[in-house]
Amino acid sequence: MTTDIPCIALSSGEPAGIGPDICALLATRALPWRIAVLGDPTVLDARAEQLRLQVRILVRPTPAEVEPQQGGIMQVLAVEAPRPVIPGRLDAGNAEYVLRILRRGVEICRRGEAAALVTAPVQKSVINAAGVQFTGHTEFLAELTGTVQPVMMLAGGQLRVALATTHLPLRAVADAIDQELLERVITVIDTDLRKRFAVAAPRILVLGLNPHAGESGVLGDEERTVIAPVVERLRARSLAVLGPASADTAFTAESLAGCDVVLAMYHDQGLPVIKALGFGEVVNVTLGLPIIRTSVDHGTALSLAGTGKARAESLSAAVDLAGALARRAAGR
Repeated sequence: MTTDIPCIALSSGEPAGIGPDICALLATRALPWRIAVLGDPTVLDARAEQLRLQVRILVRPTPAEVEPQQGGIMQVLAVEAPRPVIPGRLDAGNAEYVLRILRRGVEICRRGEAAALVTAPVQKSVINAAGVQFTGHTEFLAELTGTVQPVMMLAGGQLRVALATTHLPLRAVADAIDQELLERVITVIDTDLRKRFAVAAPRILVLGLNPHAGESGVLGDEERTVIAPVVERLRARSLAVLGPASADTAFTAESLAGCDVVLAMYHDQGLPVIKALGFGEVVNVTLGLPIIRTSVDHGTALSLAGTGKARAESLSAAVDLAGALARRAAGR
């Protein structure tokens, strides 16, 4: 085995969604990585067969046995699903299975057996229906790794968008944003863009919370009382932080040319823009974790599961970025 090729752990996600579909599609391709799919081999084999894909399942006992990926072979670290899986039909009885997959992925990354974790989509609603409070991958992985401040960032093409808050109801966003939170988030972004993405001096454009960035307090004062003081404080520490900027003009070509990442205050302030520009090829990256984690830019798409209509471009991009980050971290 070529040991200098990174091993990438790939969680197969919600089994009733398109996670198994896109894992099977990815397995049809030869890739310059060692891909270890975490999931139930029976479920993955059945989905590949339903999609009429020529994919052979090979169960590997540990990541060390995972070989560089050949087209037509899926190497699986087995995690058994307790309930039968029907594409498109959620079953709360399999919620713990999904979480076991994520725990296993984090475990092997933290032990150094895998260089990165890539995650297929999960269904928050069915995990909560099983009695587990779950707001998303970002928060769950932070809890597993003891990370105080994870940061969700999506990257596609030349655009990166990070979030100050993630999966919150809109009415809760303003109360969640304070100076301490923003300082932690911006510091994580600056640190990880330097360390993981090799951006020497990250230029961070911070958006305002309110329309027109508050318009001098007429449309809200969070820009003056919360955001601007943090920007000024971090600039005094020689961080290249700009803003607060009005979100309605921040994504123009001229504005983006002056920054390396845009920090949005909430989920739907920034993500619709980057997804509109490159949906299907955008990668979700969690900053601040002690492990490398990337993910797809879409959900479980239950209606597409098992139909052959799912696409694996975002997963492929997530795997390639994870591999590139792993190689950079290893100095290769």
